[in-house]
Amino acid sequence: MTLPESSTAGGGPVRLDGPWTHRDVAANGARFHIAEMGDGPLVLLLHGFPQFWWTWRHQLPALAEAGFRAVAMDLRGVGGSDRTPRGYDPANLALDITGVVRSLGEPDAALVGHDLGGYLAWTAAVMRPKLVRRLVVSSMPHPRRWRSAMLSDLAQSRAGSHVWGFQRPWLPERRLVADDAALVGELIRDWSGPQPIADEEAIGTYRRAMLVPSTAHCSIEPYRWMVRSLARPDGIQFNRRMKRPVRVPTLHLHGSLDPVMRTRSAAGSGEYVEAPYRWRLFDGLGHFPHEEDPVAFTTELVNWLKDPEPDR
Repeated sequence: MTLPESSTAGGGPVRLDGPWTHRDVAANGARFHIAEMGDGPLVLLLHGFPQFWWTWRHQLPALAEAGFRAVAMDLRGVGGSDRTPRGYDPANLALDITGVVRSLGEPDAALVGHDLGGYLAWTAAVMRPKLVRRLVVSSMPHPRRWRSAMLSDLAQSRAGSHVWGFQRPWLPERRLVADDAALVGELIRDWSGPQPIADEEAIGTYRRAMLVPSTAHCSIEPYRWMVRSLARPDGIQFNRRMKRPVRVPTLHLHGSLDPVMRTRSAAGSGEYVEAPYRWRLFDGLGHFPHEEDPVAFTTELVNWLKDPEPDR
């Protein structure tokens, strides 16, 4: 199987052309690629697996038009950011995110995270609360809810079987890049709802990004830490640390047909939020609501971000 030619990849497999501007910023001892648009309060967008910053291509212009400085960053080890040998535990990845906020010269940011990006957004809001103005999480429960569901809910453990599969050495990386990263396309299709998130050209874009050397390994490393640390002192300490409540307004978005993160696993995360909390379930959408129905997702996001006192 060969990848389709892409007319959008004028900037290579990662720095895709568009109305945004690409640049690199230094933070937490590494270099991070960002795509940005607009002026105003900072909204920092955090991608999940198996994607990169381009997953926010629909939200970047909409947020800029709504009066925000919209920035989508590549997480450590992915896209155009540095692929360091270490540093893929959630505490350090969260410091990457808050470090980027500081490097952008902003006092704080509204964090918008999907999947792994959502897990890290929860973490950053607990670890560096002064740098997080608001929190938006899609398709990911609070880290303590995630841990509990994966360990005690058999249905969720099966739904997240890819996480258990990532614990094997080397084989997951080889599978991800085999046949021009065909598995990336399979995962995106399988995890989407009835409305596909992207055409074959877009799928090809995600596959090409995964083929950048070392990306597959770095993409998997956070999930290896999440499982292998469960009984280790560092993992136990992280879990205890995440007992601290989130004290900023939080919007929690989820697709009702998400096959990876069950609704019952994500619901209830509000118990860790001591601030206005809104739960929004998108009927008929899967694991990628921001791409499956970008209009509905972006409308909900922008209206909530512009509300001066959400849910009060």
